[in-house]
Amino acid sequence: MSATSAADARAANVTRAVLLMAASTVFFGCMAVCIRLASKQLHAFEIAFFRNVFGFVFVLPLLLRHGPSILRTRKLPFYVVRCLIGIVSMLAGFWAIVHLPLAQAIALSYSTPLFVTIGAVLVLGEIVRARRWSAVLVGFLGVMVIVRPGSDAFTAASLVALLAAVASASVAISIKFLSRTEHPDAIVIYTTLLWIPMSLVPALMVWEMPQGITWLWLVLAGFLGSTAHLFWTRALKLGDASMLTPISFLQILVVSVFGYLLFDESLDRWTVLGAAIIFGSNVYIARRESRLARQTVTDPDIGGETPGPR
Repeated sequence: MSATSAADARAANVTRAVLLMAASTVFFGCMAVCIRLASKQLHAFEIAFFRNVFGFVFVLPLLLRHGPSILRTRKLPFYVVRCLIGIVSMLAGFWAIVHLPLAQAIALSYSTPLFVTIGAVLVLGEIVRARRWSAVLVGFLGVMVIVRPGSDAFTAASLVALLAAVASASVAISIKFLSRTEHPDAIVIYTTLLWIPMSLVPALMVWEMPQGITWLWLVLAGFLGSTAHLFWTRALKLGDASMLTPISFLQILVVSVFGYLLFDESLDRWTVLGAAIIFGSNVYIARRESRLARQTVTDPDIGGETPGPR
């Protein structure tokens, strides 16, 4: 392949990655809207259960394409633990979407990379140095701006959103372990499959049979969530996280528009400021990760799971 052809191929991959990440972001935002619409009748826990049921329906083609052999694994106990943590994140996240303004709930969910950095040090033994710790501290400043503890605007529901972010960070770290030996599609299939019985238990405690248009919101939540996840994984495979991370913040704009049009929610200036601070922190962390990943490839003295100072 000539240099020109290779450059054209890279440019095409970048374009596809950007479009896939943008689609993923819009789909995730629309899923949050469907969750809120379904909550007019159902509890957040029951919505989570149906999202998993219909989500599995939409990932079933992956299992049919690969065949049952993709489910062979020696790490089933690890999958179970990972999914238990994941279901805590999902239940808390859905609860926050129902009980907080949409933009605020989504903005707080973007604190996940900050907790991932802390977990990478404690669990994976990664080396994180002053500049990246500074970015994490700045990100948490953004979280405090949104939550505003001690003020009249503070609500305990925001702490549930942060619980979702912490649990989500734990899931992200567990994927690093699984991805060393497990096929990415196997992780998606196992996760969705195990989440169905796990989410059924809390759903039964608040069970109410869905009625009318609520079924539509539940089906759409499953479709949008599963499709967005597939778009997201494929985008990150084609493009650098440092380039794609800023695009994901489009989700806040999506839910803000729907929140205003459908639920009469105004965009709070503190949420905007806090989200902007978290946004800047995440972009710095993503760019730092990308640069160090390139160093891992080009510098033979840097390698392994901890490629250098962060």
